[in-house]
Amino acid sequence: MTTPGQTIGPFFGYALPYVGGSDLVRPGHPGAIRLHGRVLDGDGQPVPDALIEIGQTDPGGALVNEPGSLHRDGWTFTGWGRAATDNAGRYSFTTLLPGGPNPFFAVTVFARGLLDRLATRAYVPGHGLDPLLSRVPEERRHTLIAVAEPDGLRFDVRLQGQDETVFLAYPVK
Repeated sequence: MTTPGQTIGPFFGYALPYVGGSDLVRPGHPGAIRLHGRVLDGDGQPVPDALIEIGQTDPGGALVNEPGSLHRDGWTFTGWGRAATDNAGRYSFTTLLPGGPNPFFAVTVFARGLLDRLATRAYVPGHGLDPLLSRVPEERRHTLIAVAEPDGLRFDVRLQGQDETVFLAYPVK
C-alpha cells in the first residue's frame, strides 16, 4: 500500500486546486499576462496530474505581503498562485510581470513519482544575469528562462532527460 508521501493522488486533485487559484489577477486586468507551459516527464510525455505553484514580486519589484491567496477577492494581487495540469500536461496562470532588475517567478512542482517538491525559477526574458543564474552552466540557462509569446510567457518544465529543467536545492533547517 502506498502512503501519501509516495503518491500524489487522489490528494492533489481532491484538496489542493481551488477556484481562482491560477488567476493572480482577473483576465482583462490592465497589465495581465499569461504564464503557461507544460510539465513533461523524462520521455517528453505530458504529466497530467502535476500541480504548479508560483510566487513573484509585484510589477515594481516589491515582495507582496497581502493575505487572500486561497480566497481571492478578484482585486488584491497576492503574488502567489496554484494551478493543476490538464491531461496534456498544460498549466496556465493569469498574472502580472514581476519587477526588479532580474525578474523571475519562483516555481514549485508537485507530481507523481516525486517524494518532495521541486523548486526552480522562470526568469522573464531580456534581462541580465543575477547571482543564481550566473552560477548555472551557460548551456543549461535556457531551461530557466521563459519564452516570450504574443499573450505572455511560456515556461515548460522538463522533469528529466534532454533539456531537464534546472532545479534548486534549499538547505534543510
